[in-house]
Amino acid sequence: MVLALLAQATDTAQAAAETGGGGAPVYELLTLFADGGFMMYPLVLCSLLGLGVILAKGYMLWEAHRHTRAVLAQVDELTRQGKIDEAVEVASRTPGPVAAILLTGLRRIAAGRVGTEMEQAITTTGTVELGFLERGLVVLATISNVAPLMGFLGTVLGMIIAFGAIEAAGQVEPALVAGGIKVALLTTAAGLVIAIPVNIAYNFFVTRVDHLIVEMEQGTQGILSLAWDLERSGQLRTVATQAS
Repeated sequence: MVLALLAQATDTAQAAAETGGGGAPVYELLTLFADGGFMMYPLVLCSLLGLGVILAKGYMLWEAHRHTRAVLAQVDELTRQGKIDEAVEVASRTPGPVAAILLTGLRRIAAGRVGTEMEQAITTTGTVELGFLERGLVVLATISNVAPLMGFLGTVLGMIIAFGAIEAAGQVEPALVAGGIKVALLTTAAGLVIAIPVNIAYNFFVTRVDHLIVEMEQGTQGILSLAWDLERSGQLRTVATQAS
């Protein structure tokens, strides 16, 4: 992530130099990395870690969401027809938190165990699935907060280097402070380049998780309504006998 953007900055500087941009320096990517000082190492590590979490989290949330509507419709149709065993099979082979909640409720209905036990089992399943959905978000939140701080720390270190060079030389010359200022600018830019897309991804994933929570609540309400209807109509024992 940061390496790609720094490479783009390198190409821009090179184009400026080729078109008569004066004495503008032309940096290779590794040169930019080296000029940023040792703070570039943890920044690149944050970039790679953030990219890995974004890819994994994006795929996981996509997989959790894409079958939700289909499994809700199939389970609703099968349960209305009294085919609890087939509904259990559909929910068991469908990935995602909604299918897990439906499976928990359907198994309790098939066993004839509804009421408080069923509600507690569904609540526990929902809590476990919610923890799975939120896994990795704390990593993205940490990176989006820490990366700019690392960049600012590199800025401070660069200014210390610049003032140390002035102190050692006893006079102020642009060449003396250029190295320290360059370190300061590179680390600041790297920290912001990492933090901005990671923060955007974090907010997007939080929105997706909230949407999945709503779908989980819909699944919970649907399976509880089914259990209550069966119990009130006296069909629960018949359904449990057929399922067994």
